[in-house]
Amino acid sequence: FERAPDDSGLLVGLKTTGCNRQCRRGLPPEVQGHFQVNHTVTLSTIRESNHHFGVKYMGTKQLSPTEAFPVLVGDMDNSGSLNAQVIHQLGPGLRSKMAIQTQQSKFVKWQVDGEYWGSDFTVDVTLGNPDVLMGSGILVAHYLQSITPCLALGSELVYHRRPGEEGTVMSVAGKYTLNNWLATVTDQLQVDVEFEASTRMQDTNVSFGYQLDLPKANLLFKGSVDSNWIVGATLEKQLLLLPLTLALGAFLNHRKNKLRSGFGLTIG
Repeated sequence: FERAPDDSGLLVGLKTTGCNRQCRRGLPPEVQGHFQVNHTVTLSTIRESNHHFGVKYMGTKQLSPTEAFPVLVGDMDNSGSLNAQVIHQLGPGLRSKMAIQTQQSKFVKWQVDGEYWGSDFTVDVTLGNPDVLMGSGILVAHYLQSITPCLALGSELVYHRRPGEEGTVMSVAGKYTLNNWLATVTDQLQVDVEFEASTRMQDTNVSFGYQLDLPKANLLFKGSVDSNWIVGATLEKQLLLLPLTLALGAFLNHRKNKLRSGFGLTIG
């Protein structure tokens, strides 16, 4: 059971592909505060069932109660494919990340990111799949400048090169934020609206999501509907006296007349 949350934490997208069972087990006491280990078993009729083993390490450089660096995250499935990331805070406002992806015994992707936050601007540079011998790679640079508390403007530069081909793409972007797009109706109910528009794809989408929390019943319900008539909902129930959480979900595309549903059980 997989769910794609948006930045606000409410549900604007939902994907159910089978049944996942996650369980976490502790490590020796001296490393319990830094290591996390998890197993994920996926059973599905849509795609191949698999097993993933994941490890997460959080370093001793504590910047806040919820942030510590460096962070190492790795995930390997039963076929030997690996996804790994290393994230480190190099200094005030400066963060770096390196990601590696393999498909069994072959390297598929590796990239290096650097991001800097100023008082009113953000700069991000990404180098993807660089190959010095072949003379290929991708370079992406972002710059975002805050104009007002609600408005930010920026640009993006994409440069790619490979044998016999080279090109550059320049684009501009803007971000306008309204504080009242996420509303707390009551202590238990929250609603939000998301608007997406692309002139290149000539597509516009509006999503409405809500979250209902019933702590006395140990229930959490999330739902969404968008302008493409895609409806999704999840229900999470914490089982009393047991360290278990049961999740039920469904995803319905009215235009394509497709329905996907699933359930999950989280231990721990």
